Amino acid sequence: MLRIRHEVNGGPEVLFAEEVDRPEAGPGELLVRAEAIGVTLPTVRKVHEGSGPVPFGGEIAGTVAATGAGVTGFAVGDRVTGLCFADAYAEYAVLNAAFATAVPDDATAVDAVALVRSGLVARGAFEAGRVRPGESVLVTAAAGAVGTLALQLARAGGAGRVVAAVGSAEKAGFVRALGADEVVLYEDADWGAPYDVILDGVGGELLGPAVRALAMGGRLVAFSSGGGTVEAYELLVRGASMIGFQMRAIALGRPDLYARWQRELWEQRAAGTLRTTVHEEIPLAEAARAHAVIEDRRNRGKVVLIP
Repeated sequence: MLRIRHEVNGGPEVLFAEEVDRPEAGPGELLVRAEAIGVTLPTVRKVHEGSGPVPFGGEIAGTVAATGAGVTGFAVGDRVTGLCFADAYAEYAVLNAAFATAVPDDATAVDAVALVRSGLVARGAFEAGRVRPGESVLVTAAAGAVGTLALQLARAGGAGRVVAAVGSAEKAGFVRALGADEVVLYEDADWGAPYDVILDGVGGELLGPAVRALAMGGRLVAFSSGGGTVEAYELLVRGASMIGFQMRAIALGRPDLYARWQRELWEQRAAGTLRTTVHEEIPLAEAARAHAVIEDRRNRGKVVLIP
């Protein structure tokens, strides 16, 4: 089977395709014949930040080809999606059954990778921010896969003012169409502050401006892999708080909540209150091009690899 790997750190040029044996499903695992693979910013960043070869994790969607010992609730032939933490960029991938969810008959594999993982992160960040009806919400990386869904969830969740923060003015019309009342650029002086809640999917140097844009008692939810530091004094003078959110902790520690959020995402999609956006479908063998799109911040919605 075809698999995409890399051996040294650097840019997208270090990715290469190789032919390897098909993996096997271990206890509690599903072997999935992939039909669509989501590209995530954390995976792209790891190529540069890791000290050695990094397995390409990501969302996958496809058909169950085999089940491991102890698996219940799934059978060969089922259509599933979920987050794979190792070697997701492949024609067959191993998925922990705890991270798997069934794909409805009316959804494609591309729909699934654009909705589930990104939607779960967006939903989790929104819940972590404890957004109350009428409050103002700012979403950074608003044109990305998670950001596009976070905007819609904030609007549906009763936020009084929903603002999208993006890196270029060319994305303004795109995020407005998804429910943003206003659009600000990262380079703007005050981001149209203050905000009751900021959902930050960028991190790094943007954490400082994000904290300074908080209202008194505001909450900053950090869910990116971008790192960064915050001055405690900036939180203190605003009586504000910073909350870290990680989806894996919910999946492993609160499987009931994880399953409910998955179910509700599909229900919202079916009702038309939540829609996914796909920037481009790219052949698996051209994974380097997909990484370049993410690194250059050109994507508007999800970037998907097709085996």
